[in-house]
Amino acid sequence: MKLIISGKQIDIGDALRTHVTERLSALVGKYYDSAIDATVTFSREAHMFRTDVTVHFGAGLTVVAEGDGTEIYASFEVAAERAEKRLRRNKRRLKNHHHGAARTLEPALSYILAPGQDDVEDGTAPASNDHPLVIAESESEIETLTVSEAVFRLDLGAHPAMMFRNRANGGLNVVYRRPDGNIGWIEPNKRAASAPV
Repeated sequence: MKLIISGKQIDIGDALRTHVTERLSALVGKYYDSAIDATVTFSREAHMFRTDVTVHFGAGLTVVAEGDGTEIYASFEVAAERAEKRLRRNKRRLKNHHHGAARTLEPALSYILAPGQDDVEDGTAPASNDHPLVIAESESEIETLTVSEAVFRLDLGAHPAMMFRNRANGGLNVVYRRPDGNIGWIEPNKRAASAPV
């Protein structure tokens, strides 16, 4: 596993690097044979330390976890425990569900959307430069999954929403984390979308 350990304006010592390498290798080895790569980033805000952990496995599986603490080792342990919990949950779901159908992927395009001149003229967007841009931060794949597979992928990552192609009907669906902590699911009504206007 390729491991990158870095600090944002923090000097990372050899003892911490050794601790992170051993802990992360043991954690990944407990649930999977190996990971492709992992990144651990330490930062500091006022008196708190923050650790961000990202572990990338094959087939588009990425586990993201973060931790905060008053000590740098404590912040890493919180992040490692969260990553372990997500890996354990993922492994349990894989054992409980059979995955007979192969996943197919299609690319999601990156866009930067700004209000157009037509929007400004018809009053649907402000004419000032303060109007925020909508930016797709990274390119990703739209996977063909069942709803339960999409929910567990959402649980593994740190993103608030995930778009996927529903294996049952081929339509684009979205699962998202609601403010109350529960998971929401959006499935467009095909009859309403295809009705003449």
